[in-house]
Amino acid sequence: MAISFSLAVRLTDAEILELSERNPGLQIEQGASGELILTPIGGRASLREVALVTQLHRWADADGSGVVFSPSTGFRLPDGSLLSPDASWVRRDRWEALSGDQREGFMPSCPDAAFEILSHGDLFHNLRPKMRAYVANGARLAVLIDPQRRTVELHTADRDPQLLESPESVSFDPLLPGFTLDLRRIFE
Repeated sequence: MAISFSLAVRLTDAEILELSERNPGLQIEQGASGELILTPIGGRASLREVALVTQLHRWADADGSGVVFSPSTGFRLPDGSLLSPDASWVRRDRWEALSGDQREGFMPSCPDAAFEILSHGDLFHNLRPKMRAYVANGARLAVLIDPQRRTVELHTADRDPQLLESPESVSFDPLLPGFTLDLRRIFE
């Protein structure tokens, strides 16, 4: 279950990195208004993240059009929020346009595709605003996976969210051409 709290001052990226290093069991994000969001990472959630990142990475490696990031990557979105999707993909040309310093710190933009997996204790309606934030800040695709309900919710800028119930797999054509996510390991 995520914990959110406001501070009297907004933390800098360096301060958030230091806080993360001192608390390796927590994923630390920052909302657009500066609030900190702390989420503990459990074993089952970690296994699901690995299954997702592995499939996305295999596709991206073969496709060559982009790069994949793990849940430990922070993205500083244009609205000022700092979010860490469970898996994300950035077009190669956008990655290669970044300077060396930009590649070392938090990513200074929104991923092109962001994936979130609902963890035990999370509330579905709490993650929907995060999906909308990704799309509003430039993501072409934001995907919310709920293993307990066995649903996948797709968010894009050009249509209302699409809810898929009990799919065994989901194709992300044409946004991620050729990428089909096998959900069996994530839903188990």
